[in-house]
Amino acid sequence: MSVVTRLQIAGCGMHLADQIALVGVPLTAALAFDASPEIIGILVACQSLAHLLGSIPAGLIVDRGAPHRVARAAVLISLFGFGGTAASVVSGTLIGFGACVTAAGFGIVLFVLTVLSMVPRSVPPTGLAQANARIEMPRAAASFAVPLVLGAVISAATVDWVFPAAIAGGVVALAAVAGLPRYEAGPPSVGSPLRKVVEGGAFVRSNDLLMAIAGCALFWNFAFSALLVTMVPLITDVFRMEAGVFGIAMAAFGLAAFAGSSLAARYAGRIRPSLILLFGPGSSVPAVLLLLTVSPGGSPLLIYAGFFLLGFGPSMWMIAQNSVRQLVSPRAVLGRVNAVIQTTIYGARPLGALCGGFLISATSPETAVAFVALAYGLSFAAAAFSRLRSIRSYGDLATAEAG
Repeated sequence: MSVVTRLQIAGCGMHLADQIALVGVPLTAALAFDASPEIIGILVACQSLAHLLGSIPAGLIVDRGAPHRVARAAVLISLFGFGGTAASVVSGTLIGFGACVTAAGFGIVLFVLTVLSMVPRSVPPTGLAQANARIEMPRAAASFAVPLVLGAVISAATVDWVFPAAIAGGVVALAAVAGLPRYEAGPPSVGSPLRKVVEGGAFVRSNDLLMAIAGCALFWNFAFSALLVTMVPLITDVFRMEAGVFGIAMAAFGLAAFAGSSLAARYAGRIRPSLILLFGPGSSVPAVLLLLTVSPGGSPLLIYAGFFLLGFGPSMWMIAQNSVRQLVSPRAVLGRVNAVIQTTIYGARPLGALCGGFLISATSPETAVAFVALAYGLSFAAAAFSRLRSIRSYGDLATAEAG
């Protein structure tokens, strides 16, 4: 079994578990603990904090450790977290529930960054896009299927089985990573951890392609979080539709992400990377503007179409920019480069949510949507006015960076 196949299987287990946690935490908190909205908000924030605060330490570990060992450690950390979460539900320990959810999140972060660093060691530059697409497909599939399934089956009678299902996903991942080949560890660490982090950030700043990717990701995730906050009041108050329309829209988003990943896995080697790197953020602008054409009390099909487009192009962009990161970053700093960009992404999300909520309160949902479209436009500009638009092939990029 190839390394990419093992990572794909491990990704199925880990992303299944992660999506179960993302959807299951607020539902479990309400059904099993009768938690207040404030407590549910804190628990959801704990999950986000694991990504925001855990990325930089995880990047340091990835650059220093042997990838096969780090991958196993990441899965074990998540298994420990999900096991503790399941036990906390049974025992009724809310504090333990929050702590273990956070621990599981740290394992997910470490796993994702390890995989991003392992792929370029396992395939040639011309095969990076297809490999990254194959590894991205499980995440997209889980983001589509898990909310639908959990929404249909979870109740007070079944809530105790939510996190055992996440544990099962972790066990599948552990079986897959157990057979990974041995990889050499990174070079010995010289200097303090803070200095190593600064080196990673400095490398990102010194590379125009990485700066363009970071800027594009920052504005896109800022806009997406603002949009999520905006959608329910937009649907219920402006469009006069049921709130459940939002759930179907998110399912359309997940289905589109899977479709985009599948298309990239099949055809990424035949499409100019520059087209994908521009299409992803560029398609987000008309996707959001579609929302402004919806008639109050009319059909929600335009909402679903907008969210499908919002999931399709950016999922392909994610795969393409991962490949660019892997090609332009030396192996010794790749973990920290990925960590810096991940931190940028997760730092932008709460800011976007706050801005979206403020605009709705101060103005209207329609104004918030226009603001989101502007932010998506800035995301597209970050790519369009950079060297990303000139990347003809991954092979050429690898040759240019090596030279």
